[in-house]
Amino acid sequence: MALGVVLALAVAAFAIDRTHSDEIADGVRVGGVDIGGLSSDQARHRLNARLVKPLDKPVTVTFEGTNYTLSPDKLQVHADVNGMVQSALDASRSGGFPVRVWRDVTGGSVDREITPQIAYSASALDGFVADITKQVDQKPQDATIAPTPSSLNKVPGHDGVAVVTDSLRSRLRGAIERSHDRTVSAPVKRTKPQVSTDQLAQRYPVYLTIDRAAFQLRLWKNLNLVKTYTIAVGQQGLETPAGTYTIDDKQVNPSWHVPNDSWAGSLAGQVIPPGPADPLKARWMGFFNGAGIHGTDELTSLGTAASHGCVRMSIPDVEELYPQVPLGTPIYIGD
Repeated sequence: MALGVVLALAVAAFAIDRTHSDEIADGVRVGGVDIGGLSSDQARHRLNARLVKPLDKPVTVTFEGTNYTLSPDKLQVHADVNGMVQSALDASRSGGFPVRVWRDVTGGSVDREITPQIAYSASALDGFVADITKQVDQKPQDATIAPTPSSLNKVPGHDGVAVVTDSLRSRLRGAIERSHDRTVSAPVKRTKPQVSTDQLAQRYPVYLTIDRAAFQLRLWKNLNLVKTYTIAVGQQGLETPAGTYTIDDKQVNPSWHVPNDSWAGSLAGQVIPPGPADPLKARWMGFFNGAGIHGTDELTSLGTAASHGCVRMSIPDVEELYPQVPLGTPIYIGD
C-alpha cells in the first residue's frame, strides 16, 4: 500500500515537472523584461516586442545641448532571442528535480535576471566614441589680452574638457542593451586653465601699445594706463612693423648698427658709436628685426611718420620709460 502511494506520487511529480518543462518560472527577466509564467513561444513574442524592436532605435550621446547619434544600421545590432529564451528555461529548471516540483506545486518563483544576448559591431562603437572625443575634447585655454592701439581687452580663458572614453563606452554598452532610455550623457573630465582672468594683471605687469595713426605710445601697468607719449613712427615704405612683439634688447647710449639697405647710402653696414652722428639717442629698446624704441634730438619729427621703421621718443621721455620696461615686455603695434 505504502509503496503504491510512493509510486503514485513519483509519477505525479514527473508529470508536473514535464508539464512545466516549456514554461518559464515566475521571477525570470531578460534585460528587465518579465517573461515569468510564459511558454517559450510566448517569451519569444514578448522579447521581440519589448526588447528587440526598440533596438531599431538609435543610441544618442548628449553633451552641453549637442546630440551625437549612432544608428542601429551602422552599429549592426543583432539579438539572439532563441538563446535568451533557452537561458530563461535553463534558469527555470535550476535547483534539481525535487526543488522544481516543489516550486511548481507551491507557486514559487526564481529571482533571476538574464543578460540580453545582443551582438553589435565593436569597431562601430569604438569609432563612435572616437568621433565624440574628437569633437568634444578641448585643451584648457588661458585667459589673455587682446590689445588695440588704445586699449587692453581681457579675453577670458576656458576649461579644458576631455571625454572619459572607458566610462562612455560602458554607458553606451548599457544603452545598446536596454529597451528604454537609449540616451546617455558624455562623462567628461575638466581641467582649469593655468591663467585665469583675475591673474592677467599679474601676468602682464607692464605692456606697451603703439598707435601709429595717432603717433602715440601708451605705457600700461597691471593693465591700467599709466602714461601716453608722443612718438614718431616709420615713414611710407619703411613703416614700423605692425603686430605683437616683446622687448628683447635694451641698451643705454647704444651704437647704431646701420642696416645694409639702400636707404642707408654710404653708411650701410657700418657701426656708428654714440655721439653727434648717432641718431639713436640715450636709450634703445629693440623688439623686431632691427626695429626698436629710441630717443631722438629731432623733436620736430615727433607726431609724424619720419623714421626708417623705429619708434622715436624725446630723450627725456625715453629715459623715463626705459627703467619701467623690463626685457620680455609685450608691445603691440596697431595697423
